[in-house]
Parts: sequence; structure tokens; C-alpha cells
Amino acid sequence: MSNSSSITQFLLLAFADRRELQLLHFWLFLGIYLAALLGNGLIITTVACHRHLHTPMYFFLLNLSVLDLGSISTTVPKSMANSLWKTKAISYSDCATQVFLYLFWIGGEYFVLTVMSYDRYVAICKPLHYGTLLGSRACVRMAAAAWGSGFLHALLHTVNTFSLPLCQGNAVDQFFCELPQILKLSCSESYLTELGLTMFSAFFVLGCFVFIVLSYVQIFRAVLRISSEQGRHKAFSTCLPHLAVVSLFLSTALFAGLKPRSISSPSLDLVVTFLYSVVLPAVNPLIYSMRNMDIMEAIRKVIPGTFFSN
Repeated sequence: MSNSSSITQFLLLAFADRRELQLLHFWLFLGIYLAALLGNGLIITTVACHRHLHTPMYFFLLNLSVLDLGSISTTVPKSMANSLWKTKAISYSDCATQVFLYLFWIGGEYFVLTVMSYDRYVAICKPLHYGTLLGSRACVRMAAAAWGSGFLHALLHTVNTFSLPLCQGNAVDQFFCELPQILKLSCSESYLTELGLTMFSAFFVLGCFVFIVLSYVQIFRAVLRISSEQGRHKAFSTCLPHLAVVSLFLSTALFAGLKPRSISSPSLDLVVTFLYSVVLPAVNPLIYSMRNMDIMEAIRKVIPGTFFSN
């Protein structure tokens, strides 16, 4: 038994003990990481370089890509380095930094996705007021609020978590310093403090979820009132990428947090966390660029002569 004052490092969960599988893990994560860098980097460069994409929808998409890059860069490189150098260790300060940064990026992403649902609601339900409700200043303020909320959410949880005494050793059952896994190491009586903060955050998370659902209820009602089939198809096509990303994000995150203990296992926890922390940031650019002619045309201009030109 140990307490937090004596812990200088944590031991992360290794994907495998055999050297061949460790190298396979390294190359798999490297491939996904490079795909995330390429996809999100293209989205950021394309939106920034083309004036016709300087609209609220693509402005928020740029913010989402930056947050995706931040979240995957916080977790994957350290896991790759551990597999390459055959170690599990991460220092106490690096673990605290990883917890803070990951909560910051993932919290900001959730709030940006909430703002993006409002953007789609105004575009479809109140198109005549789109320029007024989502002017440049309003967009910057909403983006700043999303980033600020992510920062506050991360700061509160990180400070509170790493002020708790840790009585359950230093082995983290995850490939990065994930908040729930760190809390499992805390003393049971101290856990109640973080539980209260978690419940407080849950109200905001639930509020964002309800806002997204209500936005899409109004969107679907408005789309169904469009008389032409082409108009309905066009309206749906602008919402489907965002709806797909939100559904994947929430389904994996909620399953990870709310799954019954009867089906919980280290292997299942590892797979679910891998999906929402590694796979999603890599596939989000693909979801948003697929069948989006504005993005695809802009990418062709950024990198002419590639397979995008076909």
C-alpha cells in the first residue's frame, strides 16, 4: 500500500508482453496517428487557405480538427514510445499533464460538437437569420466558450484528482493516464469528493446532450416540411457528418462510462477506450470530407495531382 506522496511514477497497461506484438502495436498506432495528422492537417489547411470556406460551419470544423489533433497527440505518442522501448512507466507529473490535456481536448471537442449542432439548427430552421445569429464575432465567442469550458473542466478534475491520496498502488489499467483509472487508485473515502465534482460536470454534459437532441428534432421537422426531394437531400447531407461524429463520440464514451460491471473487463475497457481516444480522431476528417464537395474541391487545390483529383 502506498500514498500519493510516495508515488513518483505510474505503470501503464501494456498491449502485449511479447516483443513482436509490442512492435505490432507501435506500427499500428503509428499508422493511425499519421492518418490523423494527415486528415486533420488537411482539414485545417484547407479551411484556413480558402476564403469560400470561411463560414461558421467550416470554422467550427477547423476547431474540431485542432481538438482531435490535440487529443490523439496527448495519448498515442507516449504509448508508442513505451512499446518501442519496452517500458510501462510514466512520471507522476507527466501523468497529471496527460490527464489535464486529454480532458481539455475531449471536453472542448464535446462543447464544439454542441455548438456545431446549433450552427446546423440555425442554417436549416432559421436560414434568413443565419448571418445575424452566426456572425464572425458570435462564432469566435462560441468557440472561445467551448475551449474555455474544456479548460475549466480539465483544470477542476485534474487538480482535485491529483490532490487525493492514492492508496491502491500505481498500476493504471489503461494505455494512458485516464481519469477513471487514476480514481480507482485513490482511497475510497476520498473518492466521494471527486464523485461530487463528476456529478456536477454530468449536469453540463447532459445539458449539452439534450441541446443536441432538441436541435436535431427541430432540424428533422424542418427538413420534412421541405417540399422538394432534392432540397431535403441537400439539407440532410449537411447534417449527416456532424450527426455521425456525435453518435460515435457519445456512444463509445457513454458505453465506457456507464457499462455494467458484469460485462466490464480490462480487455473490453482497452478496446472501447482505443475506439474513442485513437480511432475517432483519425476517422472524423474522413467522415466530414466524404461526399462534401466543397471540402474535396478545396483539397484538390491544396494538393493537386493526388488521388483526390480522381
